[in-house]
Amino acid sequence: MLRASSIGGMLLIASLLWLTACSGTPEKGVDPQQTPEQLQTAQPVATMVPPQETEPPQETKPPSTEQPQDLEGLPPLVEEAASTVMNALRNKDMSQLAAWVHSDKGLRFSPYAYVDTKNDLVFNKDEVEGLMKDSTKRIWRTFAGSGDLIELTFADYYKRFVYDADFIQMAEIAVNKGLGQGTMINNLNEVYPKDQYDFVEYHIAGIEPSVEGMDWRSLRLVFEKIGEDHALVGIIHDQWTP
Repeated sequence: MLRASSIGGMLLIASLLWLTACSGTPEKGVDPQQTPEQLQTAQPVATMVPPQETEPPQETKPPSTEQPQDLEGLPPLVEEAASTVMNALRNKDMSQLAAWVHSDKGLRFSPYAYVDTKNDLVFNKDEVEGLMKDSTKRIWRTFAGSGDLIELTFADYYKRFVYDADFIQMAEIAVNKGLGQGTMINNLNEVYPKDQYDFVEYHIAGIEPSVEGMDWRSLRLVFEKIGEDHALVGIIHDQWTP
């Protein structure tokens, strides 16, 4: 039989053991083996972080609602029309050339400054498109000086009386103004009055310096004004003549 004093001692020991167990649970993140000095130094130290400098918001402009000007469909200036025709001639692009030919009046070829309305050859759109491949020899008037007939296929006539020099790279260009002037009469404005026609002249003052300008060339592209548009009606070749 246990004495009361023994039972009380046992209860006291159990209470002490229970208190020790409760107080011995380490806090989260703390090593129970650390000394008080180590615990003090292990605590995180608060640092002052300077506030971040923020740039002021940039002003944004609303997207422009202005639309670019649409130039498609507008009639070309005569200079633009002439440039397109001249490129077609240089490239022997007869389809492009035919597209500019006047639907009713066709296209007249004049080998010299004087436009001969009776003897110069005139071709319609369809004929122009097939000229470069046409082997037919035609009489295109007579050579200045000798009076011999200019009897050539169009391909040969083209080499002699159309694109016989590099007009795109070498020529001076003028609108409704003559640049080359030889001994032959220039009746362009009589056949093609200014109020109804424009012409663009491509002029090369000389090719070989040794001949002192006697090899000058001009090519005049004549357009009829149709409202604000233009249609090609004449290609006039000009050069030095004796």
